[in-house]
Amino acid sequence: MKYKISLLLFLTTTLAFGQFNFTKQFNTLNAGQRLELSIPFSDHLGNTADLPVILLKGTEEGPVFTFLAGVHGFEVSPIIAVQKLVQEIDLTQLKGTLIVLPISNPGSFYNRTPYKNPQDNTNLNGAFPGKKEGSITLKIAHFITTNIIPLSDVFLDIHSGDAPEDLIPFVCYYNNKRQKENTAVAKKLSEVSGFQYIVSYPYTISDTEPAKYAFKQAVQDGKIALSIESGKFGVVEDEAVELTRQGVLNMLNAMDMYPKNTSPHLNPIYLNHQRYTSAKMSGLFYSKHKAGDYVEKDELIGYTTNAFGKTIEEHRAPQAGIILYMLATPAVNKGDNIACVSAAVEE
Repeated sequence: MKYKISLLLFLTTTLAFGQFNFTKQFNTLNAGQRLELSIPFSDHLGNTADLPVILLKGTEEGPVFTFLAGVHGFEVSPIIAVQKLVQEIDLTQLKGTLIVLPISNPGSFYNRTPYKNPQDNTNLNGAFPGKKEGSITLKIAHFITTNIIPLSDVFLDIHSGDAPEDLIPFVCYYNNKRQKENTAVAKKLSEVSGFQYIVSYPYTISDTEPAKYAFKQAVQDGKIALSIESGKFGVVEDEAVELTRQGVLNMLNAMDMYPKNTSPHLNPIYLNHQRYTSAKMSGLFYSKHKAGDYVEKDELIGYTTNAFGKTIEEHRAPQAGIILYMLATPAVNKGDNIACVSAAVEE
């Protein structure tokens, strides 16, 4: 398997505290060097943030593999997994370069908020490609789109269930039929990761539509891209941390970048058809189900009451399949996703 390093464009990003040229820093990195950067951002609303980025360059040439965590501030298992990974990587055994964003949404993380950055009330996982002159979250998305993704051969977006979400661990990629070679590599990396559940999503956007999600932006920009989901409830789970850590190492090994790996899962389960049920009313959500449960079509997943305890809405499975993730705390707002039910459907 041959990989060519992408042509590096000379990009200059103007930030609040002067000029910072990330590509120049990347291009001048020496073999065997670790570089820690704290990149400052500010916006017209008076918000500021420092985005941590770690560059790890091996002693031999090879692909550029990017992985990021903390797109949502309460997805803490991925953040801890990335912390462990960057401490253990032996640069003398690494071929190529790692670009690591351990906390991609510092405003959300340090303010302990799920989903949205309270500085500008914006969800980074929906902000791509971002805006150079936008609010703080849009600026971070723009920086990742214009500086990080162009340098990457492989782009891995690491997530978990957020604070109110139950979730079973899975790895996923977009089935982009216009980029069959990249899709095949993303599928292969998913298969060697060690995760049991391997999920593919249809890729239907045009080249000019907003990608919204980080790894979907990478796919749109012609990169090999995929995502991990491991962890739930906004707490650090040792098992989820280890599954993510080993999954990344397995992918690096498959790219011939790092020697440590484990075997793929012995019983992989492939899923390719996701359907969602969402709330039409706000209230309190109740359910006896959990992520990983199998449900039949139209089976009752849960119900919503108003503040006085009266049932105002029932939530039923949109198809037969496995609950990938679901709401697991009482508060529910109109428009919230209640559950994602996934199945295997012949294409």
